Amino acid sequence: MTEVPNDNHASPPSSIREDGRYNIDLTGPRSHTLVRRPGVGSLSMGPSDLGKKADLHVPPDADIDWSVFDPFATPAGSPWPRFLHYTGSDAGFLDWAQNRPIEEITWTPILSADMIADARESILHSFHIKLGQTGGHLSLKLPKSSFRLSLSGDLSRFSGTGDMPSSLTLAPSTSRRKNDPPFMLPDLGDLHQVTSLTLQSTPLGQPISLRCLDRFPNLDSLSLWGNFSDLELLARQARLTNLELRFMPDLKDLPALDVWPLLDGFIAYNVEDAGGKRLKQQMKARAKTRPWAGYVSVSQLRKPEWWMTEYGRPFSSWPKRLAKIANEAYDAAQAALAQARSLADAEAAITAFTVRFNTLKGIETTEREDLGEAVWQLSQSEHRIDQPITEEMAQGWFDSAREY
Repeated sequence: MTEVPNDNHASPPSSIREDGRYNIDLTGPRSHTLVRRPGVGSLSMGPSDLGKKADLHVPPDADIDWSVFDPFATPAGSPWPRFLHYTGSDAGFLDWAQNRPIEEITWTPILSADMIADARESILHSFHIKLGQTGGHLSLKLPKSSFRLSLSGDLSRFSGTGDMPSSLTLAPSTSRRKNDPPFMLPDLGDLHQVTSLTLQSTPLGQPISLRCLDRFPNLDSLSLWGNFSDLELLARQARLTNLELRFMPDLKDLPALDVWPLLDGFIAYNVEDAGGKRLKQQMKARAKTRPWAGYVSVSQLRKPEWWMTEYGRPFSSWPKRLAKIANEAYDAAQAALAQARSLADAEAAITAFTVRFNTLKGIETTEREDLGEAVWQLSQSEHRIDQPITEEMAQGWFDSAREY
């Protein structure tokens, strides 16, 4: 779906299940034209700088009449849109959701000042909040009805009070570098009382310290995705009945499975090879003394080179066409650096890598940051120069050569 100019089509009748174009009073009389397309159950709204990522463009501080979506339904008769993505400051969807349940909403709040939002009476089955690095603090009064909560970004900008979600997912903003000091989760207040927690980080990025788990006394289900430090502290989580480990490149400090006396379900998926083999043995041994009551599986064991291929370079989320170009340029620069005998040789290699992207479409802020990280990685690769290539040097060459 894309935003299109308003036309003369009638406003929506009382119940709409058909695809088509509809004038809606989203931010004022007939302010937007909504285009419904076959099989699309999601709707994205946000500022114009989101471009095609938003179906309807609304200023970040605009007042929105959320009830304009009341007439719309899926072909089966349930509320449409099923999945909402909204970037802006209007928390009115929480009041709207008191009478019109929201199956799933992702909110990226743009707050010029601190906000208190009341979701106690809202019916939100799945609520995702993405917190940027700037803006006011969001204090949320949590829904009383059962819901799943997911928080990502700068978690220090959030606090929640009230009833606990059925599950909590935390994906804090961390650095791309696995050798940076472990990330420490901020104080999350009442949310420490949850019983089901998922923590997510980048597999080859900055690890999250599991010391934070001492603040979660009620956990019976824990899921870890990515890179973590202090794995030995998991032994303190004696209440666990379910443990899941995914995309973890380092399991050497993981306790043996028999330290969790109540564990009934266990999954290890896409984990490092040596640790995965140990877990398979432990899983079979545990089954002989106490059969597993839940689902258990250890699969997709990965060698070190797999991690570097999948996560070692910052192009994994790029479109395939751009990623192919980026990886080819990276390979060429790495080969040139391997032969470099002077800083001038190194500068030439990094400059050639940088200018390869000057004429490519699709290099926006995110891609520029990815390329800057790639330049840092290249500066740390093997060379024949008798002195290190500092990050400042490499960044200076990058900034001098780029036009994006």
